[in-house]
Amino acid sequence: MGDDDAVSLDLSNYELTWPVSLFVSEGERIIASAGSSWADRAEWLMTEALSGSTAVADFSEMVNHHEVDPWGGTASGWGRSGPAVMTKHEWFSEVISRASEIRLAAAPRPYWPQRQARGLSTNGSTAHDAQRDFARIVGDFVDNGYLVEHFGEECVDDPNALPDASALIERRLGIPGLWPLAPETWDKDTFYGLIEVLHDLVSRPRMRRYHDYCSCGWHHSEFHNGPARILYRTKVNELLRAAGVQYELAAEGEDLGRLVAVTDDARSQLVHRALHDSPPDVTPDVRHAIALYRSRDASSESKRSAIFNLGRVLEERRALIKDQLGKDEGALFEIANRFDLRHRRADQRGEYDEAFLDWIFWWYLGTVELTNELIRAKSRAHG
Repeated sequence: MGDDDAVSLDLSNYELTWPVSLFVSEGERIIASAGSSWADRAEWLMTEALSGSTAVADFSEMVNHHEVDPWGGTASGWGRSGPAVMTKHEWFSEVISRASEIRLAAAPRPYWPQRQARGLSTNGSTAHDAQRDFARIVGDFVDNGYLVEHFGEECVDDPNALPDASALIERRLGIPGLWPLAPETWDKDTFYGLIEVLHDLVSRPRMRRYHDYCSCGWHHSEFHNGPARILYRTKVNELLRAAGVQYELAAEGEDLGRLVAVTDDARSQLVHRALHDSPPDVTPDVRHAIALYRSRDASSESKRSAIFNLGRVLEERRALIKDQLGKDEGALFEIANRFDLRHRRADQRGEYDEAFLDWIFWWYLGTVELTNELIRAKSRAHG
């Protein structure tokens, strides 16, 4: 198809319910795949990631590559003519390449009862609302086959019993009788525990087929937990923010998929850089320090341990810091050494507000980032 005959897709009728980056990465994988089933995978992706059925309907109207008549018509002869005809592959490729232009789906504007603060909850902020909303999110994942890899899937042709989902969760969480989900029975710890367990169990089926014998239904296959966990974290973290919960599922680090304390964007970016930019010899200490500090049940002792781990990294880099700061390098360690943080000597002060621990942790993590950059600069200078 030449540039003069190119068809510009109208994306205004589509709404994306997935993160753009996840939709693009899964779409690009389909585009690069070979075989006749790529269109089924594309249709399944759009069914999941785009609100409603409009995009799938538009996709179905496109022709397959072998139906295009190079002399100006189509093999089907159903009214499509001229070189501007798009194939399914071309259409889907353009949707993926322009995914950033697709409007993100948003919750509908409040209806009358919500606006009048009567009847339905206005923001889902109560604990029970959050638990019920979480159960609905998990229900959507179940409907789309995201727990089939671990929980199995019924089929009229397979008489074998399915795995005991409740027992599987109990082995991980130590609490019996949690499946099927009954949010009205949970206490806070059970709710948070289920959030973490199900993060580890979801897995996206990249393929599905319809088994029409006795109306058996959809069967799912080709599982991958990477995209499933990204989508799960996105949905659950949105729910927690809306409910005013000050925790979120960690997207990286030693505590991946565990609830951690929410921080502002700047500190989140600092954590990201420290996890990804630290040299391999110190990465385990940095990862462990971050996990200790931001865990949901972090105590003063765990925060001290986090500071100790970062302090050890900085001690190993003391010569580098001295080379850059001269005699002032001692000031970096003086406060931590005089307070009950690392060495725990009798002459150290131990009575101070816990906010001091937060301050020293972020100071040390920022200094780790600084020394990472100094090391890279030194390497470039000698490279």
